[in-house]
Amino acid sequence: MLGNTPNASAAETPANQNIPSRGYAATDESGILTPWEFERRPVGDNDVLIDIKFASICHSDIHQMKGHWGPQQYPQVPGHEIVGVVAAVGKNVTKFKVGDRAGVGCMVDTCLECEDCKGQGEQYCPETTFTYGYPEESSPTGISQGGYSNNIVVRDYFAVHIPESISFQEAAPLLCAGVTTYSPIMKAEFKKGDKVGVAGIGGLGHMAIKLAVSKGAEVYAFTTTPDKAKDILAFGAKEAIVVDDLQKLAPYKGMLDYMITTIPVQYDVAAYASVVKPNGFYTQVGMPEGFALTLSAIGMSINRVNFNASLIGDMKETQDVVNYCANHKIYPQIEVINAEQVNEAWKNVVDKKARYRYVIDAATI
Repeated sequence: MLGNTPNASAAETPANQNIPSRGYAATDESGILTPWEFERRPVGDNDVLIDIKFASICHSDIHQMKGHWGPQQYPQVPGHEIVGVVAAVGKNVTKFKVGDRAGVGCMVDTCLECEDCKGQGEQYCPETTFTYGYPEESSPTGISQGGYSNNIVVRDYFAVHIPESISFQEAAPLLCAGVTTYSPIMKAEFKKGDKVGVAGIGGLGHMAIKLAVSKGAEVYAFTTTPDKAKDILAFGAKEAIVVDDLQKLAPYKGMLDYMITTIPVQYDVAAYASVVKPNGFYTQVGMPEGFALTLSAIGMSINRVNFNASLIGDMKETQDVVNYCANHKIYPQIEVINAEQVNEAWKNVVDKKARYRYVIDAATI
């Protein structure tokens, strides 16, 4: 039997011993990732061990590693769009068996007993452990470690099945970008033919376009990047509006029934909200530095738009979006990269050059 060394097969590690893992980690707020060998907890009675095949890059990874959302503990492995194959299961696990295709998104544990877990969604539970950077007593490193790695141990409840009809690399972005846009779009309950706006056309935004179009919406996409316009129309949008000047929003004032914005930086919320009809709804899913947006009270009052924000999605919605996209052939536009390209890819995400989700081949980690 193999011992607990960095090169040992994780599935062959003796029971009750930590599992060797390797990944790319941030060691400080520079946001530069480097290879790192570490350990994960043993597979518990309710856990699954997943050999990671692909993990995709979310702008959230960059914000958190750079300390934009508060001080971090390092080293820290980011990544919450994770897909792979189940390599081991705990004795109480019936949801998965060895060899199953599985995915992990933004959460890895919670109480499962409170009203939030049973109603609003597990992401709102105060005890929820998110996939990386959160205190986790069972973790040998003291915090949860994410998916830019070769394996992960997770409570079976927080893993979803990946259908055979979708590739691993196309499924990965659905675990955050997909569910983060799917959840509010489903809750908006717009009717076929309603005019829906999407602002910020990156990893999340391009999925929002595809999902809204699939539900029969007439989609208007707002971007600050002119060379995305052709892609936006190919995704099914009726119009691509390049907002290089806020005056470009004026012709659309009060026109839309609903708007979802994925913009992850400070911007003029009231100006964008002006394109929504009075008493319409405007959902913010992009998370800027410090989690803070500055709103113009007078601007929002003139628009009289119902502003809300949405946090990822619950586990049922996560499985639902994977199944929905697999069944309807709604795939993210991706670029597969080797792990050594991750720092360049992060720079491209910040510079708005990603088209539209980078997916790391975990075999290169």
